[in-house]
Amino acid sequence: MRVLVWGAGAIGGTVGAFLVRAGHDVTFVDCAADHVRRIRGSGLHVEGPIDTFTVQAPAFTPDEVTGQWPQVLLCTKAQDTSAAAAQLAPHVTPDGGVVSVQNGLNPLVLNATFGEDRVLGSFVNFGADYLRPGVVHYAGRGAVVIGEQDGRLSARARELHALLRDFDPDAVLSGNVFGYLWSKLGYGALLFATAVTNDSIADALARPEDRALYVALGREVLGVAAAHGVTPEAFNGFDPAAFLPGASDDAANRSLDDLVAFNRRSAKTHSGIWRDLAVRKRRTEVDAQLGWVVHFGREHGRPTPLTARLVELIHDLEGGARELGRANLAELHAAMPAAAPTP
Repeated sequence: MRVLVWGAGAIGGTVGAFLVRAGHDVTFVDCAADHVRRIRGSGLHVEGPIDTFTVQAPAFTPDEVTGQWPQVLLCTKAQDTSAAAAQLAPHVTPDGGVVSVQNGLNPLVLNATFGEDRVLGSFVNFGADYLRPGVVHYAGRGAVVIGEQDGRLSARARELHALLRDFDPDAVLSGNVFGYLWSKLGYGALLFATAVTNDSIADALARPEDRALYVALGREVLGVAAAHGVTPEAFNGFDPAAFLPGASDDAANRSLDDLVAFNRRSAKTHSGIWRDLAVRKRRTEVDAQLGWVVHFGREHGRPTPLTARLVELIHDLEGGARELGRANLAELHAAMPAAAPTP
């Protein structure tokens, strides 16, 4: 298949490299000129416990690329979706499709540029990081899902599902891709909370003194999902039903235990959120992920004070107004009494 991968970082670089190795005609586009130069020169190198290999493929910056492609995997950071869509639009054939392989509800953003009938959703939860120009780290397997926004199991979706199976043989074709994306918002909220500390994901979620906080945060997000009419889907230890209105504390704690076990198996100890804050010193995806929860919570009259406070803390960390540490969790604990509506 002829594929354009727009964004060759942790997600796009990892998926795209496997597709190249499987024999697909892949072209990479990335805004980091040094990354592009390294791919052109010595290739794109994947390292880690899953596999280690190097592939050769064409690579361009957005201002260099020419031509059109029938299939595009959009793998940029969620907050860059609108800008990427505008740059990408001339490079998609009139009957071509764009797959959002990102965190957040980005198909809703892409619809404004391409129309809903040309945009598919995808959910990924594998562990990967961009390490340096030309090198990505594939640290742990995780769920890979693709589907049409309206739930149709179309011929196009089946073709793209087959493509993604060349990356992960267990990739899923779903009639409920938004169910997965909303569940990732729930899990993502937990990851954002762990990222305000320097603890690993597993260590943070395992702390008994913080369990009530994570449960309250998960319930807040999944409560908004329920109000929005979404049926969330389970993945990799995250059981959304355990955080829906009426679920027991025991069920939520079992899910957290499963998430701890899942993350212990990965060589990726900290989230990409934490890397953005602690290592790369750049903006996170907090507005493009948790911003949706606050937005739809307001739309459905369901308060989201805990999520909103977490967004504020992340903004403070991004701007240098506070430092990473467990003291940040104390402020989230303080927001809890107003954050847990009665089921």
